[in-house]
Amino acid sequence: MIPQPTVLIIDDEPAHRLMVRVVLGDAGFKVLEADNGPAGLATLRSKSVDVVLLDMRMPGMSGQEVLQRLHEEGNFPPVIMLTAFGNVGSAVEAMKIGAWDYLTKPTDNDELLAVVQKAAEHVRLTRENRDLKKQIGQLRETRIIGNSPAVRKVVELIEQVGPSEANVLILGESGTGKELVAQQLHEQSARARGPLVKVNCAALPENLLESELFGYVEGAFTGTTRGGKMGLFELAHNGTLFLDEISEIPLNMQSKLLRVLQEHEVRRIGDDRVTAVDVRIISATNVNLHKLVAAKRFRQDLLYRLDVLKITIPPLRRRGEDVIELFHFFLKKFCWKNREALPEVAPDSLHLLREYPFAGNARELRNVVERAAVLRRNRDVLTSADLNRALHPEDIEEVPPLLAATPAPFPPEAPQASGPDNEKDRLLAALRACGGNRTRAARELGMDRTTLWRKLQKYIQK
Repeated sequence: MIPQPTVLIIDDEPAHRLMVRVVLGDAGFKVLEADNGPAGLATLRSKSVDVVLLDMRMPGMSGQEVLQRLHEEGNFPPVIMLTAFGNVGSAVEAMKIGAWDYLTKPTDNDELLAVVQKAAEHVRLTRENRDLKKQIGQLRETRIIGNSPAVRKVVELIEQVGPSEANVLILGESGTGKELVAQQLHEQSARARGPLVKVNCAALPENLLESELFGYVEGAFTGTTRGGKMGLFELAHNGTLFLDEISEIPLNMQSKLLRVLQEHEVRRIGDDRVTAVDVRIISATNVNLHKLVAAKRFRQDLLYRLDVLKITIPPLRRRGEDVIELFHFFLKKFCWKNREALPEVAPDSLHLLREYPFAGNARELRNVVERAAVLRRNRDVLTSADLNRALHPEDIEEVPPLLAATPAPFPPEAPQASGPDNEKDRLLAALRACGGNRTRAARELGMDRTTLWRKLQKYIQK
């Protein structure tokens, strides 16, 4: 329901206030009254007002003085000045310090209503725009969602580490939000007004990675652009360079990167000059870099430069109820994106999220929620069946290598010996009989699909 717009008339003439109250009241406005400037200011400070009708000439404090006071205090609603025909010049001057419009007295009823409605519509649209921006801000994936102890620790570290100039190494499994943490670190730093430049080191072959990071001069190699190209280090000057999947940088590139970190200068490919750069490095990986150092696949001196401060992001399976909070965040986001009403979530569906392992972490959860939001059968309710389909979208899945490709008759109930080997045989036999369909096999075995998945993982990985 749209709230009733409120108009405050500040006028010392009771008859004119009565006329305004009748005209605007019949049009659906709520009308407040004040018979002098100080009383009007007090009403504006204590009540929510959408539009003000302000008489120019009043004893004591004039309308222009009231407007000046509002201008000094700031954040006031549209003010429509009421003036005699001979004082229009004063009303125009009032508009220069913030008045919305003016009307001459005695006011024409139709003109009064039209001007007030226009001002009220402006207020409504301004509020809607502000609320929309707020919603978009809340739905942007630039904040860390969750209240688990593990996440609170990450947030505290970001607040401590962000303002420093030290290089930071972010560790975490794929999909945990390493880029999001890098964004937060940049925004917490004194470099926030500078650029945050991101590069995925695994996405570029070695020759392209070097030219992307350091740039090149015209004619340095075949295919160079006219005038050469500035590298990412130069683009990130006075800001932050985020090197994702840092473990994928080849050894010979590691030595060049180390030199830049030591000397704070870069040399474009084919150039004999160096350019000074002031860049903070934030790097990320899902690999144990110390093991790579031991295997001589990563330079230890480079690791020392990158790993000045470290932030480890926990996987989703160790974040408790955060999975539910993230689920609702993503659901709200996708419904807003698709211009759909937010559905009710069946309470019995949430246990599926708590039990699911989410090997892909928040990235996988995001995909699951989008799938559920699109494919749900009832637009008003998201059921456990909808969520189960989103978690397990494949009707027939690829059969693990341990399984025979040919379906067999489902094994009859037989005396079951105890021990893992017998359980393993029965699981595999059920899957063969169901042609690899885990959902059907789980139903035949009398267990839920997640339990079957966990058991299979245990046996297949042995």
